[in-house]
Amino acid sequence: MLKLHTPKYEDLWFRQMFMADEETMSYNHAWGGTIPFPEEDWTDWYEHWIVNPENKRFYRYLANENAFVGEIAYHYDETRGIHVADVIVYAKYRGNGYGKRGLQLLCEAAKENGVRVLYDDIAIDNPAIKMFLGNGFLEEYRTEDIIMLKKEL
Repeated sequence: MLKLHTPKYEDLWFRQMFMADEETMSYNHAWGGTIPFPEEDWTDWYEHWIVNPENKRFYRYLANENAFVGEIAYHYDETRGIHVADVIVYAKYRGNGYGKRGLQLLCEAAKENGVRVLYDDIAIDNPAIKMFLGNGFLEEYRTEDIIMLKKEL
């Protein structure tokens, strides 16, 4: 069974690990691939995302019975005026339905928090597009690089 876990500060090792994993972050190739998350950044990040999200951000780990398996999040993008979704499953746990269930849990949490519409801009070659479309997201538009998906909650 998959559940949401609000990470404690000392749990941030998991985020650091999977963001540095090339296979896990391969979907992010259009935006640079892996993302450094050094320990010296943890305090500010934790304050911003977990301690004081200002009802503009939501972040949780996905956990099965034995381990953290990924993350879900959304944030309000001030520039575009939209809430942007984020679902990442650690590569070694893919193929178990965790992304699909995580996206469902993210949509439920966003709706409970008063978000009316979620978006995600996904690289055109990212296989997660199928998962989003299967979870009720619709294509808003596309460019040669991304597909913008939208779901009314």
